[in-house]
Amino acid sequence: MRKSHPVRRAVLATAATVSGIVLLLSLKPASDPGSAAAAGGAAPPAAAQSPQGGAQAIGDGTVTGNAARTQYGAVQVRLTVDDGRITRAEAVQAPEGGQSDRITSSAVPRLNQAAVTAQSAEIDAVSGATYTSAGYKQSLQSALDKARTAGGPSESAGSGQGSAGGGDTAARTVTGDVARTQYGPVQVRITVGGGRITRAEAVQAPKGGQSDRITSSAVPKLNQAAVAAGGAEIDAVSGATYTSAGYKQSLQSALDRAGG
Repeated sequence: MRKSHPVRRAVLATAATVSGIVLLLSLKPASDPGSAAAAGGAAPPAAAQSPQGGAQAIGDGTVTGNAARTQYGAVQVRLTVDDGRITRAEAVQAPEGGQSDRITSSAVPRLNQAAVTAQSAEIDAVSGATYTSAGYKQSLQSALDKARTAGGPSESAGSGQGSAGGGDTAARTVTGDVARTQYGPVQVRITVGGGRITRAEAVQAPKGGQSDRITSSAVPKLNQAAVAAGGAEIDAVSGATYTSAGYKQSLQSALDRAGG
């Protein structure tokens, strides 16, 4: 009996050692840094590298949004971008006349400031100016969309990164100021490439009633004349004196911005 006792002790010791090793191995995966992800835990915050939902950056320059029609008049926003940030926002059109003058003078500066602060169209409406605020946000968003097209505003004079163009000289698009006429506003947008006007279009023109017929006839002629002349020295279209005058005024302001 005494001779077999040491053997039993050795067997028991070996069994205890094996049990300890098994226990240690069973605990090891719990401390594995990769175990959390394998079990469906939180992954490293790689998505944090795309701020603001991964929105495309906007380039430097000036861009004008589309005119937004509201119950009390059109609203149109122009943005100035510097170093990829909105540095200035302004309403080149806003409701006017009667009570609208007071509302516009109070609301628009707040909306301009909000756009610069938010760096987006996610801004709050101004109390008492619901329609103007909605139109402002709509035009502001269209300006931002244009600014993000091809990586930056298409109206950026001298940026060398304008939209559509060929060769070494990229084309750029510039929108003139709104010209007020007796029958409605006129606003011209031109595309300039190689130092010449390659396209002209009226983004606003008188409409409604007799104006529809006059506009549909006169504006194409004025657009063609602007491209042919390469400037604002164009003849008025017969029967469309006011529209022609407003067109030339807005065209000249666009040329001034383009540096031509």
